Amino acid sequence: METLERLIEEHPFCHGMEKGYLELLVGCASNARFDAGQYVFRQGEEANHFYLVRHGKVAIEIHAQERGAIILQTVGEGDVIGWSWLVPPHRWMFDARAVEQTRAIALDGECLRRKCEEDHNLGYELLKRFAYLMAKRMEAARLQLINIHGPLD
Repeated sequence: METLERLIEEHPFCHGMEKGYLELLVGCASNARFDAGQYVFRQGEEANHFYLVRHGKVAIEIHAQERGAIILQTVGEGDVIGWSWLVPPHRWMFDARAVEQTRAIALDGECLRRKCEEDHNLGYELLKRFAYLMAKRMEAARLQLINIHGPLD
């Protein structure tokens, strides 16, 4: 049987995390499921979760007045979506839309922020992991811009 504890422990984002921190994450976790076309979150809405993707695909998008939705990146199994829960004002900066049926573990950002205030080492551990994730996403965006517009000087 798949338990939240095991699913969180086995997710790449949590690889090598101390058992005590994993237990704190489990206390803020729940299962989530999104149907194809369903929005996980929308730009400007309050950001109080992040998601460990277990199965499926999610498009990270921005909306352009003249072009509609522009996909910045598509993420899938083993990826994480959402870091706006971590940074005030806790509002989503992008849309996230399930491209196909997607299962994820939702982690409650309010719950985690409280736990991080109580245990700054947990906060630092999560911040390091999210900083690495953000750097990877920025690099992917840079490469996408190069493919569209040519080398950046």
